[in-house]
Amino acid sequence: MASVERVNLLLAGLAHADWLRYEVDGDLLMPADAWSVSLALDDARSIPAAVRSGEPCELRLGDDPLMVGRVDTVRLRTRKGEVQLTIDGRDNSGLLLDCSAPVFTSQNLTLDQVVAKIVKPLGVTKIRIDADNALRREKVSVEPGDTAWDALAHAAEANGLWPWFEPDGTLVVGGPDYTAAPVATLVHELDGARNNALDLELVDSLALSHSEVTVLAQTHGGGELRVARAGVKATYTDPSVRGYRPRIVVDHESDTPAHARERARKLTLDSRLARWELKAFVPGHRINAPGSAAHGLPWRPGQRVAVRSRPYGLEGIYFLMARTLRGGRGQPTITELTLKEDGVWIVNAHPHKRRHRRGRNAGPGVVLDISGQPEAAR
Repeated sequence: MASVERVNLLLAGLAHADWLRYEVDGDLLMPADAWSVSLALDDARSIPAAVRSGEPCELRLGDDPLMVGRVDTVRLRTRKGEVQLTIDGRDNSGLLLDCSAPVFTSQNLTLDQVVAKIVKPLGVTKIRIDADNALRREKVSVEPGDTAWDALAHAAEANGLWPWFEPDGTLVVGGPDYTAAPVATLVHELDGARNNALDLELVDSLALSHSEVTVLAQTHGGGELRVARAGVKATYTDPSVRGYRPRIVVDHESDTPAHARERARKLTLDSRLARWELKAFVPGHRINAPGSAAHGLPWRPGQRVAVRSRPYGLEGIYFLMARTLRGGRGQPTITELTLKEDGVWIVNAHPHKRRHRRGRNAGPGVVLDISGQPEAAR
């Protein structure tokens, strides 16, 4: 019988893989992917000195990296005559989430220069910008109290991008690739004859869904070349939502009709993204798809997966937004895949302007009726 491949924790030159239990998360929408492992010891004095909070570490599956980060918490508990050690941690985005960004104001910076000024003082040096046309910002200002993650996310969003960390610890500022080939086809039928998915769970929730989103904003004068408008309005509809469920958002950073229209579209698709979710549970932590270029690689967020299931009425390609690895001594080794509708998650360019944060400039006025229609109708 083949041995079960487990997750290895590399810490101060030491490695361990025989866990009572382990769990490794990964989610494109959530900063600071987390992990947790536990094991039993005969004596607390046998714990290596390197097992302490703040220690750099790496998680691997065989020789393949899963996550690079630091130990957050070390817990000891005496239970049934033995000592149980639990180690929790996060990837390198945990540091950016916890710590304040360097305070600076600069002009005429490219995106890679902005990102470097935010993260390099905190020790993040491996950076990749996946963008064809990153804008040069006339002025970039990071103020006291901003976390490094917020400053990074704002810089990325201003260019229609999003930040995340690769398994090898590289910070990537980019977006989803909906042109990539599916890495595997998951099959789940009632007879179970050809199933390679242990279970499926489909959630379609009306909560927080909106049939239309309207963005209200106003523009401000900028010298002789830019005339202020009392207000702008843009509406985007989602015909997949049954019933009339409107939402109105006041966004002072969408200061042109085009920006308001794109913001309404983004918010509408965000609600659709949250509404529909498919969880697939598969054995092991590697892609089992002979003939695929991804065969044998670990599952990771950002991949596209084909799913075929007649009981669920599914036949198509979906986007892998998150995955969780689970296992341990005497427990099944499984991966939970969180799939979303393909092409729904988008990141639009959305600069953040502090002068409007409190909405002080909002006031009554004439609202221009500039409606944005669904793409199929435009």
